Amino acid sequence: MDFKKALQQLNLVTKNTLMETLAITYTEIGEGYLVATMPVNSKVHQPMAILHGGATVALAESVGSAASFLFVNPEEYVVKGIEISANHVKSKKEGVVTAKASIVHKGKTTHLWQVEVRDEEGDLISLCKITNIVFAK
Repeated sequence: MDFKKALQQLNLVTKNTLMETLAITYTEIGEGYLVATMPVNSKVHQPMAILHGGATVALAESVGSAASFLFVNPEEYVVKGIEISANHVKSKKEGVVTAKASIVHKGKTTHLWQVEVRDEEGDLISLCKITNIVFAK
């Protein structure tokens, strides 16, 4: 797989989506993982002026779903998230968070990803798990 080309494609398809609204950018691909970043500012705050858990989950689902998409032929298969869970362990007021989706299980019909969302210092903000279903078009 041409990782550079795949990153360009992933970032192109976010136009006019929630990923564009949240300024999510895919930044790195490797064997069995995908990384994306999201700025933390008032656009993703909850009323107490900290990162909204829903924005964090949107980041985790975006990177986990896109990662599954990289494993399939998009002309033949569809990938959809069917379950996501998140444990938010630290708050964040401003800066950038980075989400790394790592494959836990790559089956024929389901993919399980662990997504770690960390701040610039490497501190864990949220730990998420996403299950995607893969089926023929």
